[in-house]
Amino acid sequence: MAEQPNAVLSGRAAGAPARVAGPLLVLFWVCSVVHLVAGLAGLGLVDPVTKGLLMPLLALWVLARRGPGIIVAALLASTAGDIALEIDGMFVPGMGFFALAHICYITFFVRERPAFRASAASDSVGVTGTGGDAGSTAGDGRHGRRPVRWWMSVAAYAVVWVALVAFLWPGLGALQVPVAAYSLLLTATAITSSWYGLRAGVGGGLFFLSDTLIAFGIADLNFPYRGFAIMATYIVGQYLLASAVVRPPEPGVSPRTGGRGKCGGFEPREGEKHPV
Repeated sequence: MAEQPNAVLSGRAAGAPARVAGPLLVLFWVCSVVHLVAGLAGLGLVDPVTKGLLMPLLALWVLARRGPGIIVAALLASTAGDIALEIDGMFVPGMGFFALAHICYITFFVRERPAFRASAASDSVGVTGTGGDAGSTAGDGRHGRRPVRWWMSVAAYAVVWVALVAFLWPGLGALQVPVAAYSLLLTATAITSSWYGLRAGVGGGLFFLSDTLIAFGIADLNFPYRGFAIMATYIVGQYLLASAVVRPPEPGVSPRTGGRGKCGGFEPREGEKHPV
């Protein structure tokens, strides 16, 4: 019997009416531009105020688009992190809030990755004997190539993580262990988001880059416009992560799950069943 999807992860939040989604997205980008300009120009309170509005606006947009509740939770945890990082002495709690955001992202992307559903359906067929060609699934190459690509992303990010930790370690001081631990979750988000698709993978990569630039500052490795680069990559990365799971349904894919289908984008072959 096929595994039943977790309703918390697969279900879509009730959210605001879809008609407000467009205006919310416009507000998000206007706020993003104002924030980036304020940061460059040093416009006092405009900088932290607009920063605190960014992720709530994006979370409202996800709600309006009937996005997954766990992604909304990730954005709200990011909001708490953004606010904490604006307060002196709250850097470690801020990292903690962002760690919660990464846990939400990782949980969603691991649970919803397309070939996970495909493998579950294939295993079910092989056990129950309901689809006589289950043995050919491994031979058709579809489930053979994807894991190789996924493990390549694991290896690539692992090398980058080790290199960055080794490079930054001497300059991190008392934050060595917290930053190293947090960076593991950050790296896991980048890896698992790449399993979900190109858009999400780019978003996870930009989030990884943004927080890496923050770590450079902790290690006293500054360069011109570092703050601008941090926020620009953070804003675009979070948008890509969120928009990857609320895109309009593709032709032939059930609209009930926001364009991914009940099998996370996997189309079952004849004789196979969607998980129910």
